[in-house]
Amino acid sequence: MFKSAAIFLVLVFFPIGLSAGRYWLGESRGNWQTADRSSAGLLPLPSQHTEAIIRVYGARTVRWKAIFAIHTWIVVKEANASTYTRYDYTAWGEPIRTNGFAADARWFGAVPETIAAVDGPEASRLIPKIRQVVENYKFRAYGDYNAWPGPNSNTFVQAVLDAVPELKTVLPPTAIGKDYPYRGEWFGLTPSGTGAYASAGGYFGLTIGWVEGIEINFLGAVLGLDIRRPALKLPGIGRLGLTAGI
Repeated sequence: MFKSAAIFLVLVFFPIGLSAGRYWLGESRGNWQTADRSSAGLLPLPSQHTEAIIRVYGARTVRWKAIFAIHTWIVVKEANASTYTRYDYTAWGEPIRTNGFAADARWFGAVPETIAAVDGPEASRLIPKIRQVVENYKFRAYGDYNAWPGPNSNTFVQAVLDAVPELKTVLPPTAIGKDYPYRGEWFGLTPSGTGAYASAGGYFGLTIGWVEGIEINFLGAVLGLDIRRPALKLPGIGRLGLTAGI
């Protein structure tokens, strides 16, 4: 029992230690107030892409929190629309922020990664469902944001993914807050319907599903295994293996 617990703690804290070393040795994003928030060039100009678009992006958070976590957000564009709409959930002002930044902007100097991408008729079909979740998300008042264990930006995006299982998207293990039980449920089926989860207030939890893989949430740090698309899920590091795309 002691040996198993020791191995588990090593698997949790060693990757975090590596991430911390990477942060302290390589972090050069400068002052967060002046950090680069310009477009990373991931999206085409709306005039050059008439199809509907859905994107879920994630990028390392600012300052020391980047050791542990990413910030995620959602971008949509209806067919023939002239602009993108970006939805973030932030710690300042009203939590739900619409078009507060360029759709594919660097997150205070960090280049975003694409977590989900859907184009064309399927995107057109799913965008209304996404907007409905955003419009009815209950943690939308001043002061509702809570960095840990949630509700935070990743809780918000997870709520959208839960409501739109057709996206078949699983947030990375570094999306701390994704396991916060925003509906107040301690257990239930996974969003994909291929497994089940249990969560103790977002502090501890277990998820087992074909799409979601196996994930153990320990104080927000997620350790797991993806069998469908073989990969390790490590706290602080993220996925090591095949990408999580559909």
